[in-house]
Amino acid sequence: MHNYIVIDQGTSSTKAFLFNANGVVLHTEKIKHHLSRPKKFHVECDANLILNACTDLFNNMVKASGNNPIKNVGLAVQRSTFLFWDKTTCEPVTPALSWQDSRAEKIINDLSDYDEKLWNITGTPLSAHFGGPKYLHLIQENPDLKKRIQNNELYFGPLSAFLSQSMTQTPGGDESIACRSLLYDIHSGDWSSFALGLFSIHRETLPPLVPVHYDYGPIFKTDIPLSLVIGDQQAALIGQRGLKTGSIATNFGTSGSVQYNGGKSPIVIPGLISSVLYSNDTEKYFIVEGTINACNSLFHHLEIILNIPHEKMKWNERAATTETDGIIIPGFNGLAAPYWTSGFDDIYHDLEKNSDQNKIIRAGMESIGFLVNDILECLEPIMSQKPSLLTAAGGGARSPLLQFIADLTEIPVRHSAMKDRTALGVYRLLNPNYKSDTSKSMDQIFSPNSTNKIMKKKLQWRDALKNAEILTD
Repeated sequence: MHNYIVIDQGTSSTKAFLFNANGVVLHTEKIKHHLSRPKKFHVECDANLILNACTDLFNNMVKASGNNPIKNVGLAVQRSTFLFWDKTTCEPVTPALSWQDSRAEKIINDLSDYDEKLWNITGTPLSAHFGGPKYLHLIQENPDLKKRIQNNELYFGPLSAFLSQSMTQTPGGDESIACRSLLYDIHSGDWSSFALGLFSIHRETLPPLVPVHYDYGPIFKTDIPLSLVIGDQQAALIGQRGLKTGSIATNFGTSGSVQYNGGKSPIVIPGLISSVLYSNDTEKYFIVEGTINACNSLFHHLEIILNIPHEKMKWNERAATTETDGIIIPGFNGLAAPYWTSGFDDIYHDLEKNSDQNKIIRAGMESIGFLVNDILECLEPIMSQKPSLLTAAGGGARSPLLQFIADLTEIPVRHSAMKDRTALGVYRLLNPNYKSDTSKSMDQIFSPNSTNKIMKKKLQWRDALKNAEILTD
């Protein structure tokens, strides 16, 4: 009986899980890490600190496994976090610019004429959060990078590619996260010559493209192979039984997303991202996704704004007992799907900034629900029918939020009892013989309770977007 190791590398922490062959988690640990915000809309982290966390957690899982052999390792990683590193030593030469970072906004404005063409090629909107603009910004700010690129010394890529090469010495960028680079042609499955030219990128600066399921070789100088690297939100959908075409799910962590399995052909939808969901040597599935930048990160942001100690935030308890007539559009990380607006100051609509703290927190929570509803409306043209059930997972999938989403969308929402669906998704791919899911009987269903008040708030949300010139029609 073999065991399996899953490492889930997220925005604020790295978690590791030791699964047995029956899908039981034998051991799990977590290491938190720090994000730096040196300037407004600048968010970065130290890639080596994250690598060290992965190393420690891997060793702890091996120790916990004892005499039971480990078959292989799978890695799920936050997406849209990019950096430069030395090809030979794997030493980072820049900070890792977080997916939350939007310092490349000027580049976006300068290239705005190419937005539609780029979106049709890559399935991804022109946004400062993604790889290409971050590359161009970094080389404009640091002339030494240009010289080292010309000498073929550096790789530029997502955090996942840095981690997998550092762990195994095998360079490779998995297709699921390569889609976040704004350089990957989802139709051809290769780097786009147009996109590379637009962002002045040399092809040899990018790690070789590899499938999600790929043999990177032994990890950390052991005899245990790293067999899979995948985007965390893709893994979350698979963890909610999302490998079937037409599957739909939501996941709420530091960020959030609504994910739809579009099948074996890419589908480009205005306002949403089309990416690789899963691939191996013989097949490939695609995902259509709406991302939400401000989920749990929103409440950390409000802790600072409202001067609330972290241990006293308990946003779900505050929101559950509070109503508000106001709207908040959170702009501190920018808006992702379906509006794609770079960072801006939070917008308060029919709500004063000095209002009751709980009303502000409730309005913040409701913004997540409104964005989920907007994303679902964008998905309607490709769905054969309205979903009969929407599954939700992640640490931010709390009762008041899920009930609000059910009321807004008029779709029942099922809360998965197992929070770590991302880890389960990786495990499902590592061990395809696993079939059962014992947590299903513990799931909770939130039934819609739509009222005139809910319908009125939908209109109020749209009015707020129009007043802010985020929505123009």
